[in-house]
Amino acid sequence: MINGILNIYKEKGYTSHDVVARLRGIFGQKKIGHTGTLDPDAEGVLPVCLGRATKVCDLLTDKDKTYEAVLLLGKETDTQDITGTVLKECDPSEITEETAKKCIESFIGEYDQIPPMYSALKVNGKKLYELAREGKVVERKSRKVQIYDIRIKEMKLPRIRMEVSCSKGTYIRTLCHDIGEKLQVGGCMEELERTKVGRFLKEDAVTLDEVRQKMEQ
Repeated sequence: MINGILNIYKEKGYTSHDVVARLRGIFGQKKIGHTGTLDPDAEGVLPVCLGRATKVCDLLTDKDKTYEAVLLLGKETDTQDITGTVLKECDPSEITEETAKKCIESFIGEYDQIPPMYSALKVNGKKLYELAREGKVVERKSRKVQIYDIRIKEMKLPRIRMEVSCSKGTYIRTLCHDIGEKLQVGGCMEELERTKVGRFLKEDAVTLDEVRQKMEQ
């Protein structure tokens, strides 16, 4: 049995569970676990624990994270990202770069975030996204999350590319939605890449194909 932690770069189209399933096939062992979900349309750093290292999965889940995201203003969806059903559209042309920047920076610090319906959180033993797919909306309690920093990397309105450093349990989709709501034009997440989990960095991560090739060699 192989023991240790792999810094996997999860590519688009895979769920975190898919990554674990692929690695079980590559290594020929069942004792493998991931350290926190990434949406199928998101990509980036996903530390995976093998063998005895699965005991520290929960410790890695608690680590701070850094993301690069694209916020699209003027569109609100049921999933809070671009893949969802559009609930509301609004012309965001009156929003200036200065107004957008000021609003985004106002989220730095601690804020109460309501988890999205399309998430893996459980309510009465059932995952929220399962209820959402049944067309149900249930009340979710807000929880305090910490936004350590937001760095705007590019602004070509209605799109804003930003780097977000945050605490565990922060939904970047919801942050995008909340920014859009505060600007009164709506907003959703168009792209998401996780670039850091604790000490695990994007530049050190390996793809599933790279792992498979190394095992074959």
